[in-house]
Amino acid sequence: MSERESGAGWVVFAGIMVMLAGILNVIWGIAAINNSTFFTEKATYIISGLNTWGWIVLFIGVLQLIAAASIWAGGEFGRWFGILTASLSAISALMSIKAYPFWGICVFGIDLLIIYGLAAYGGRQVTA
Repeated sequence: MSERESGAGWVVFAGIMVMLAGILNVIWGIAAINNSTFFTEKATYIISGLNTWGWIVLFIGVLQLIAAASIWAGGEFGRWFGILTASLSAISALMSIKAYPFWGICVFGIDLLIIYGLAAYGGRQVTA
């Protein structure tokens, strides 16, 4: 198996993970905006409160869903847009880690895998 073929798997993996992270962030954002009972009442955030974080995470999640479609379409734009949205998601996950440590660490780990897959292999053309 050539290096190009093994890299294609990482790009597909990164696209799927961006979509998964986007869906999780959209769900988290909607639940936070609606002040769902899922969230702890006494949680503290680095910046603002739960409602503001809900809008921020919802926006990042929508961007990630767009990035997933762009990654699957191919090209450099999808690669760099995916890296940008995964970076924003990683930063927001770390900023909410004080309130929800397990969630923050899991989303941060997913984002690191996305960034690695797109940075290392995203520039290669997928050939059938």
